[in-house]
Amino acid sequence: MNYTTLIEAADLAKELAALHDSAQLVVVDCRYDLLAPQAGAAAYARGHIPGAFYAHLDHDLAQPQTAASGRHPLPDVDRFVSTLRGWGIGAETQVVVYDDSNGATAGRLWWMLRWLGHSRVAVLNGGWQQWLARSGPQNDLLPQRAAGAFSARADRKQWVATDEISVMIGRPELLLIDARATDRFSGRSEPIDPIAGHVPGARSHPLALNLDTDGRFLAPQELRRRWLQTLGAASPASAIAMCGSGVSACHNLIALELAGLGGARLYPGSWSEWIRDRARPIATSP
Repeated sequence: MNYTTLIEAADLAKELAALHDSAQLVVVDCRYDLLAPQAGAAAYARGHIPGAFYAHLDHDLAQPQTAASGRHPLPDVDRFVSTLRGWGIGAETQVVVYDDSNGATAGRLWWMLRWLGHSRVAVLNGGWQQWLARSGPQNDLLPQRAAGAFSARADRKQWVATDEISVMIGRPELLLIDARATDRFSGRSEPIDPIAGHVPGARSHPLALNLDTDGRFLAPQELRRRWLQTLGAASPASAIAMCGSGVSACHNLIALELAGLGGARLYPGSWSEWIRDRARPIATSP
């Protein structure tokens, strides 16, 4: 197995059925609801893909929020590596991640594994809904797995800090692409954060533009067409993906990879960190 972006529900079912060595494949359930943070864990307890572990966004894929940070700061690398090893992930393990939000949460774990040097990770295309639609098996059993021998090779070049963004405001080389819904980006609506709007100069590309009506990623050629419209003449390697807290932004990074336009970086702090300092500029759109 060597899936590095997406895996279809039918293919995952075949891989699970044919599996002889559980160390070859680890499935991680990333279901999460920002407005009900324990709902994902409760859903996992009721039923999940057989053998899947559960990753809680707040506890496993982020460290606690601080007065200066966004909602989901990147976790301490050593602590996160310990979590990965506890899930049985090693250097050669194929990892499959899924959620029930079209990849908006699972994409964070996809990106984090790649950030630490593990490319053999894929998002279940269409997530839990597609698994159920294809009558995929499920159970409520907690997995038992020998510890993996994961070794991190964290690449600091894969993400950008708020201070780095601040000094680039107004410069043509800054290409921020925001995955939030258009109303939030424009400042017309903000149901989550205390301040509405966007970072000056950012471009809007809501993650919904990456999806078809079934919640699956569009075909690569269509993704490429849409993303070239957003990028314009800019190189995809100059793009920095952001959102509310550095989670759903990863959805855009997956889409860019599928479109053959890889190389973009993540702004983990994103909007919720940007607005921590009221001196930072804010833009709105009519």
